[in-house]
Amino acid sequence: PSVCVWFFLFCFVFFPGCRLLAVELTSSNTKPVVQEFQSVELSCIIKSTVTPDPRIEWKKIRDGETSYVFFDNKMQGDFATRAEILSRTSLVIKNTTRMDTATYRCEVAAPSDTKTIDEINIQLTVQVKPMTPRCTVPKAVPVGKSASLHCHENEGYPKSTYSWYRNSEPLSPDTKSNVRFQNSSYTVNPTTGTLVFHAVHKGDTGRYSCIATNDAGFAKCEEQEMEVYDLNIGGIIGGVLVVLAVLVLITLGICCAYRRGYFANSKENGESYKAPAKPDGVNYIRTDDEGDFRHKSSFVI
Repeated sequence: PSVCVWFFLFCFVFFPGCRLLAVELTSSNTKPVVQEFQSVELSCIIKSTVTPDPRIEWKKIRDGETSYVFFDNKMQGDFATRAEILSRTSLVIKNTTRMDTATYRCEVAAPSDTKTIDEINIQLTVQVKPMTPRCTVPKAVPVGKSASLHCHENEGYPKSTYSWYRNSEPLSPDTKSNVRFQNSSYTVNPTTGTLVFHAVHKGDTGRYSCIATNDAGFAKCEEQEMEVYDLNIGGIIGGVLVVLAVLVLITLGICCAYRRGYFANSKENGESYKAPAKPDGVNYIRTDDEGDFRHKSSFVI
């Protein structure tokens, strides 16, 4: 065995071609990026080997879990219908989805080499275009009050950034840098998509929309109108005074009615009038037509 070791060392130093005895992998792109629904090639190239038919395996590593993509010369799982091996070792995935974002490991076993196994990792990123963001805009806000506008979507990858528009013109992040927005007092958060007006004024009235953007594309929500109106303090005070005056009049009317006897006990009306005491031997009969009392005499035996 010592002779073999010295032979390999001699060969390695004086004959660089001896390095072919070790299987070695390389890749033209270890971090490919592709948009969703497109095809992508994961490059795995055998740089050196003396094994005529090495064993090739591909594995997928996502969220700490490892699964086979290509094993025993066959595609595995859902890759069976949308993936293939190219140039003996590279992997081509068709119709990529966001779930394909993962680390893929190319493993080659070459039994005839001194180094029999080598592997290389490929980090695949599948970019997803943003969906139409959901925008929330208040319909009406009084002058001087604060207002919050919200814009968000959660389908895009990488995560979207947001920009706001008023009347189809972009809102500048710095209000002082644009003459049109110097009188406005707002803050835009491009990460959360929130637009906050600290104190609105009439000039903030307009049609607002938001655009979500990432490396795969962009999407826009429909314009929504926000009106800024003057708060009529005099009108509010006048309305309160009118209500108070009406309540006072109603109270006075009820008091006068009590004093004039309009709310006397109902026992004083004719229907509940108490009949006078009747003498012995006399029965009183009340007729239905006249509503008065008549009497009928009878003798007691």
